[in-house]
Amino acid sequence: MTQTPHAPGPAEGPARAQITVPAKHPMVTVLGSGDSLLRVIETAFPGADIHVRGNEISAVGEPADVALIQRLFAEMMLVLRTGQPMTEDAVERSIAMLKAGTSGNGQGQETPAQVLTQNILSSRGRTIRPKTLNQKRYVDAIDKHTVVFGIGPAGTGKTYLAMAKAVQALQSKQVTRIILTRPAVEAGERLGFLPGTLYEKIDPYLRPLYDALHDMLDPDSIPRLMAAGTIEVAPLAYMRGRTLNDAFIILDEAQNTSPEQMKMFLTRLGFDSKIVITGDVTQVDLPDGTKSGLRQVQHILDGVEDVHFSRLSSQDVVRHKLVGRIVDAYEKYDSTHGTENGSHKGGRGRSGHKGK
Repeated sequence: MTQTPHAPGPAEGPARAQITVPAKHPMVTVLGSGDSLLRVIETAFPGADIHVRGNEISAVGEPADVALIQRLFAEMMLVLRTGQPMTEDAVERSIAMLKAGTSGNGQGQETPAQVLTQNILSSRGRTIRPKTLNQKRYVDAIDKHTVVFGIGPAGTGKTYLAMAKAVQALQSKQVTRIILTRPAVEAGERLGFLPGTLYEKIDPYLRPLYDALHDMLDPDSIPRLMAAGTIEVAPLAYMRGRTLNDAFIILDEAQNTSPEQMKMFLTRLGFDSKIVITGDVTQVDLPDGTKSGLRQVQHILDGVEDVHFSRLSSQDVVRHKLVGRIVDAYEKYDSTHGTENGSHKGGRGRSGHKGK
């Protein structure tokens, strides 16, 4: 793609840019079906005038807007070159990343194309990849560190991406087993008092982890892998007294651990293992007076070598875009009214959403 910018002088009018789309990229892949992608761009830059003629795209407007539009189309071309299609969501996220970078909020040199084309796992005809800059940094941190905390609101992909990395590590023989755990806080972890078999007792609390596994592996292979001990899904209480070697271990819903449980879990780490701990400190379901181990551990382990804290926000929500607005609205309410222990009592309960 060639670009012809025209930067105005102090007395000149708006900036102008001419963007030529290579013939190998049909314009429908760049503009979207029915110009849907073009409309996303026009909405994001209301002060710019964008015209299309043949394979030429012209943009006229404020210099900063025109420069961003040029960069956006360049990033779109890089994504399309990999064979991955551009979607309205991908264009919106690319614009957000570019605007964050120019406003000084960007912390690194990653580009939208680098984020959107990083494949983690391909399974059953679909590819799992990060969709935001913070998600990419979270995934990269899992590669680089032994213990990683993924902290952020529901829908930011904390657990889902961690599980994709776990399956990738198992398939590439970096580990020999995957261990998935979460506290059964609603039962006070006193599972013996619940009716039914062990499986029936723990299933409601672990169901979201099973759902994510079914997205990433052949469902027929999961019972076999679990029977062999290659994949283990168990409540946090069942981790006590063990040393977990050569494993990829994920603790989900970690905001519902007590400080003692968090210490117990972290000290299960064995040789050649990796731990990812995910949670949302604004959704604590612990009894009144019980401190959250996830809240406390951020102060205890901050700065410890090979331990990394990845923080995601409403901008990283990859569910329906309204979810991000809901998260923002709750954060705004909390900042003005305050909540005891950072918890919305009775707000979420058991979550069956796989995108956490």
